[in-house]
Amino acid sequence: MSVSKTAVSLQQCAKTFGDDSTALYPLNLEISGGETVVLLGPSGCGKTTLLRIIAGLESPDQGGRVLFNGDDVTRIPIEKRNVGMIFQSYALFPNMDVFDNIAYGLRVRREDRSVINDRVGEMLEMMQISDLSHRKIDQLSGGQRQRVAIARAIATRPRVLLLDEPLAALDALLRDRLRVEIDSLLRTLGITAVYVTHDQAEAMALGDRIVVMSKGRIAQSGTPREIYYNPTDPFVADFIGTLNRVSAASVKGYQGSTPELFFRPEDAEIVSADSGNYSGHVKSAFFLGDRTRLVIAGHDQAEVVVDSKHRAEFAIGTEVHLQMNLDRLIDMSGCEGGQSAC
Repeated sequence: MSVSKTAVSLQQCAKTFGDDSTALYPLNLEISGGETVVLLGPSGCGKTTLLRIIAGLESPDQGGRVLFNGDDVTRIPIEKRNVGMIFQSYALFPNMDVFDNIAYGLRVRREDRSVINDRVGEMLEMMQISDLSHRKIDQLSGGQRQRVAIARAIATRPRVLLLDEPLAALDALLRDRLRVEIDSLLRTLGITAVYVTHDQAEAMALGDRIVVMSKGRIAQSGTPREIYYNPTDPFVADFIGTLNRVSAASVKGYQGSTPELFFRPEDAEIVSADSGNYSGHVKSAFFLGDRTRLVIAGHDQAEVVVDSKHRAEFAIGTEVHLQMNLDRLIDMSGCEGGQSAC
């Protein structure tokens, strides 16, 4: 299946609703053709509003523009933008079987019957649901319904694929499996995709680029590695993974001038007392199978989260010593107002 790689440009896009509540402040965003961009953030941050503006379901406030490959589509309605949408609720037609759900968009476009049959057959095979073609929607599992929704969205060969928390309603095991399948599908198709989620694991797994949003603004945009290892502010650092913060004075051997140190759980390990540079006692211990997540109350009153792969059990109150990797500290010196504001 061949698709066009459509670049999307958002220019000064803002959205204020009738009660004068601002969902989006003016923002600019460039999405390359074939790129998968994940809009990540907590509820109410503006990510779904931004997705709806790209789709044509909402119009930006005056002065905002949406361009596809340089063409201004700001005032073009969704049915003429040639975008595919996948929702959390699937939005499938219960009175139609799987085949007819997938064929719906093609029939609306008045495609020839032979084209419809060939395209639907292609989608059924791609989604590995050929044996379900004549099943009614209420006879399908959640995962099967999601596959039908994806097939319907891409059957029309959209210029841009938009996904609004498509896995949120599924159980954890199925969500993990479909995440892998969606990633493989997007890589195979090479289609421009914008994916909305509040799940950081989904964002890290699927995004060529993650756009972290907060209170109607873009907090940071970058690759998953850039966002994780080089967050620009404490909100981004805390939203993507776990961030530890300790007093520099409590870390043995640290010779820098920064008063506080920030690091990820995987950048410290449990060691013997004579090897450690930070210590405390176990406040909580959670056995997760492949590791034990420890919450450690440091002697500087900080709480530190680390993952231990030791098979030993850790009793509450046990004294532990950490070797913090000082070469992997996260730099928060650029925070507004200096370190004390972080």
